[in-house]
Amino acid sequence: MNGVRATFVALLTAAASGAQAAAAPSPAASASAGSLFQVLLGLVAVLALMAGAAWLLKRFGLAKNAGSSTARIVGGVSVGSRERVIVVEVADQWIVVGVAPGRVNALATLPRQESAVTLEADAPPAKNFAAWLKQTIDKRNAG
Repeated sequence: MNGVRATFVALLTAAASGAQAAAAPSPAASASAGSLFQVLLGLVAVLALMAGAAWLLKRFGLAKNAGSSTARIVGGVSVGSRERVIVVEVADQWIVVGVAPGRVNALATLPRQESAVTLEADAPPAKNFAAWLKQTIDKRNAG
């Protein structure tokens, strides 16, 4: 029992001296705050450097060319909330693929075509969103 009391008194004494040391600011505490600021500044600099390098890779297209593959997605369309039909070009053929959660099915195989998208000659040119928005706002304010 005396051993337990002695241990308890030693712990209380250590806690009290720790509380006194924490209450009085020391020069070591301000030095550690300065070094913490320096570490954080270095971390921000490294993260900014990484973001800049990623932006440069994306800007100049170096990331795309790094992993040249033999398959290329020609196009696709969503046919449901989680289902898509995709056309994949592999070598000299196009493969029409149905993609759903947990499933990928080859639907058809076609010979490679020169142009996937054909525009109608008499189709009116598409308006840009800004012009459409301005027109809609003008209609709303006029009426």
